[in-house]
Amino acid sequence: MALTDTFVRQVKASSEAGNKHADGGGMYLFVKGGGKYWRMDYRFLDKRKTLALGVYPDVSLAKARKRRDEARELLADGIDPGQHKRDKKLEQVIAATNTFETVARQWLAKTAANRAAITQEKVTAWLEHNVFPFIGSKPISTIGPRDVLAAVRLIEERGAFDSAHRVKQICGQVFRFAVAEGVAERDVTADLRGALAAVPKGHYAAITEPRELGELMRSIHGYAGHPYTVAALKLSPLLFVRPGELRAAEWAEIDLDAAEWRIPGAKMKMRIDHIVPLATQAVELLRAVHKLSGHGRYVFPSIRTGERCMSENTINAALRGLGYSKEVMTAHGFRATARTILDEVLSERVDLIEHQLAHAVRDPNGRAYNRTSHLPARREMMQRWADYLDVLRQGGDVVPAVFGRKAA
Repeated sequence: MALTDTFVRQVKASSEAGNKHADGGGMYLFVKGGGKYWRMDYRFLDKRKTLALGVYPDVSLAKARKRRDEARELLADGIDPGQHKRDKKLEQVIAATNTFETVARQWLAKTAANRAAITQEKVTAWLEHNVFPFIGSKPISTIGPRDVLAAVRLIEERGAFDSAHRVKQICGQVFRFAVAEGVAERDVTADLRGALAAVPKGHYAAITEPRELGELMRSIHGYAGHPYTVAALKLSPLLFVRPGELRAAEWAEIDLDAAEWRIPGAKMKMRIDHIVPLATQAVELLRAVHKLSGHGRYVFPSIRTGERCMSENTINAALRGLGYSKEVMTAHGFRATARTILDEVLSERVDLIEHQLAHAVRDPNGRAYNRTSHLPARREMMQRWADYLDVLRQGGDVVPAVFGRKAA
């Protein structure tokens, strides 16, 4: 006879061994001591087994019956309900262990060799500041598109549209890594296409008029700040490399006697080794810095710890301190400054300029030039550029025929 709620509530054990009270379909209430336990006996592959359905009163009679019926459905499909229960419990343990932060840090470690050290730091910081506080503790298998969107929307609301898109892309890479590792079913960020505002089109502000550049050079040479910042600021227009490449420069990459800086491809945007010929002015500046930081790894180490390089905001902050707003001049803008004036004022060969900017330059057959292409000519161009900057700083007028090449 089927059990009732009243009976289940009032029944007590009548022996130390306990008593079984059947409800049907193999389910029964096992009463022992002060406990009441729901059980189900069944056979699977000719073996007698028992499945625990829960403990009364946490699991009511109705809920125990529902669990029994679910177990019988599994049996009808040829599935052992006991093993199914253990598998589900294991999945829950795995899910709880594989949180988004845990998986993301595994991904960061596994893919670190594919990124420059600076990029690794930046990607890690993006995740730690913008993602982990919101979804880091959640099992990655339970995270949906809306969870990711809520995190990146906060970045978007700060006006950092480009960062919002980049963080979403990074989250997508973490999810795809999780899929490969078997701890997530799919990349949920694929559902967020078009959910973020487009990145406003723009460019890095740069001074491209010689007289204004002369004023800037005088301001730079009058800047009073930390020696590392002063040197990096003075080298920015001389070398016109990307700001990240400059601040991450290592002494092992620089040969002052040969007047060359060889940047490994892992640090370059195009992933190709790059050579920067050093004008005498650049060598002089670097020799002075070497007395301060030559014992360490980085040319421009962080003033807080020599284990990291200078902050990415240092040069821009120095420019702001000199009175140049982000709408007028930026650290990255020194590249546009050099590109424009070398071509339009000094009539330097465009292919040499492009080589020195580490842009993709190809020969007539479509093949990319190697890192040493036109190195002697580039060395001469870099010296002419440094001399030109000196004359501008001193307030002189420059005749292109003297400092550059006449246009063909």
